[in-house]
Amino acid sequence: MTAMKPGMRPVIPHFSSGPCAKRPGWNLQALTDATLGRSHRAKIGKAKLKRAIDLTRDVLQVPADYRIGIVPASDTGAVEMALWSLLGARPVTMLAWESFGEGWVTDVEKQLKLKDVTLLKAPYGELPDLSKIDFNSDVVFTWNGTTSGVRVPNGDWIAADRAGLTICDATSAAFAQKLDWAKLDAVTFSWQKALGGEAAHGMLVLSPRAVERLEIYKPAWPLPKIFRMTKGGKINEGIFQGETINTPSMLCVEDYLDTLQWAKSIGGLDALIARADANTKVLADWVAVTPWVDFLAAAPDIRSNTSVCLKVVDPAVIRLSADGQAAFAKTLAGLVEKEGAGYDIAYYRDAPPGLRIWCGATIEQSDVAALTPWLDWAFAEAKAALPKAA
Repeated sequence: MTAMKPGMRPVIPHFSSGPCAKRPGWNLQALTDATLGRSHRAKIGKAKLKRAIDLTRDVLQVPADYRIGIVPASDTGAVEMALWSLLGARPVTMLAWESFGEGWVTDVEKQLKLKDVTLLKAPYGELPDLSKIDFNSDVVFTWNGTTSGVRVPNGDWIAADRAGLTICDATSAAFAQKLDWAKLDAVTFSWQKALGGEAAHGMLVLSPRAVERLEIYKPAWPLPKIFRMTKGGKINEGIFQGETINTPSMLCVEDYLDTLQWAKSIGGLDALIARADANTKVLADWVAVTPWVDFLAAAPDIRSNTSVCLKVVDPAVIRLSADGQAAFAKTLAGLVEKEGAGYDIAYYRDAPPGLRIWCGATIEQSDVAALTPWLDWAFAEAKAALPKAA
């Protein structure tokens, strides 16, 4: 028997965890003031880039003595820039509980080949034991695990009197979660995540302690041009005033400015967090009354309010092989996408099979509410197609 299709679809069915949905009301007319065909080093171009930095500081509530730079290659480029420039002066503690954290471990151990590395790991859905961290070491971690839906609950676990630096990949946390700036020394994120900007541009935020490290420590390895943040042993201040290392897309800059201005107009960071929380609550309320699904994150206080990861817990699906469970999750997501009710909601390829639904601030609560009946419909359809023996 075929399940009844819901009568309403999300108005904007874009639930990808990156690139994420554009802000409400966005259209191409928002980009008509872009400085196209002009040098990014011209006065007008540098002013746009500096405006992007200043608005980022304003919306994210970044302290005045922290430097903010626009850097190449999205969040990945920003993280690599921090790792290659700052690590090696002290032992390093790496935290990993999902695929992106694992990727930074590979870079530190296999590419930088650092020897004094402590790895604290946890499986998908959990956090490592944060009480075991030695803050005499540099500490590298993701604030929000995009592929696991697990975030650190706050910054209380980070020592205020730490000797080492904290390097934080915050790409799916920035603009949706409260970052404890006093506990963070190098923070990275990208435009295409929580604000739904365009790709290929990263942001790097440095504390005074991180700047001091850059000025007194020289890595043992050569640094590519796009990683170099000092000149003559001093921080290159131009990078943090809008003088980018390589050529940015001024069309993407205009798009970022538009969304930053939208964020400020609705109430800034507090409003962005409230929107993400409200979207996630819609899913949480649905999960609470839906027996076939549950959060991947084990505990409520570590559940992401952006990249919400869900697992299928129906006994008929749990009995399937690992490949069978993966196929079921892909079928479920594919059915929803085919109906135009929700795009890009499948789990990340390295994560346990399930769903991943972006709930950041550019998503409308009504669209999340309209999505959930389609998830129920798709589950019923996919389950009905399982072999009877299952």
